[in-house]
Amino acid sequence: MRPQPPAPPPPAPAPRATARAPAAERTDRLIIVALDPGHGGEDPGAIGPGGTYEKDVVLQVALKLRDRINNTTVGGNPMRAFMTRDGDFFVPLATRVEKARRVGADLFISIHADAFMRPEARGASVYALSERGASSAAARWLASKENDADRIGGVNLGVKDSLVQRALLDMSTTAQIKDSLTLGSAIVREIGGVGRLHKRNVERANFAVLRAPDIPSVLVETAFISNPEEERKLRSEAYQNDLANALINGIQKYFAANPPLARNRQV
Repeated sequence: MRPQPPAPPPPAPAPRATARAPAAERTDRLIIVALDPGHGGEDPGAIGPGGTYEKDVVLQVALKLRDRINNTTVGGNPMRAFMTRDGDFFVPLATRVEKARRVGADLFISIHADAFMRPEARGASVYALSERGASSAAARWLASKENDADRIGGVNLGVKDSLVQRALLDMSTTAQIKDSLTLGSAIVREIGGVGRLHKRNVERANFAVLRAPDIPSVLVETAFISNPEEERKLRSEAYQNDLANALINGIQKYFAANPPLARNRQV
């Protein structure tokens, strides 16, 4: 019998594919939420009948919200909070807005505690900028920036025609107000689940801190610190946590319906 040729060696195993994260989990986009605790330093804000300072309780709520934001992703994109103040110091209103714009914030949320002359007033409210306020702010903003090149929502305003500048800014502000109302509506619904609402719809007012023309911005009045019952709730860590949970839920729902635009921000 003739000897059989040796069997060929078994084929080498195919190289294992390197697992890749789903596209939704791969990111080069960092979502920035600017948190603006009202008042601070020599400005205590409203003072409750029990001596509670607005500046203190809103900072505590903002710090709790900061922790939640920093541990949250949206569509695989990590979120980070930027604080206009993280301690007891005063920040001018215009500086708060400028700080948020400087870091390229995607949202701006100013946190306050309301007060009224009658102690029975109660409930939370959410505000967006009014168009009348935006028009006035636009005129003041353009007066100081007329000869500067700036970027509003990705539009270069370094053009010579002031009428063109005004038209570009008006378009940017109109879009900001629309997005702010959408954000505010999401937050109102969430806050209504943890406490009483003073108004069930997003209110409109000329708050200076809402005037960034390129950042959806809302001001949240968490409760009436002038109401003894609500003052006690604002001092409560449990209620502060409830508020922070409601705010992060509102933020997530806003981004779920309005995904942030892509941009060159590396994680």
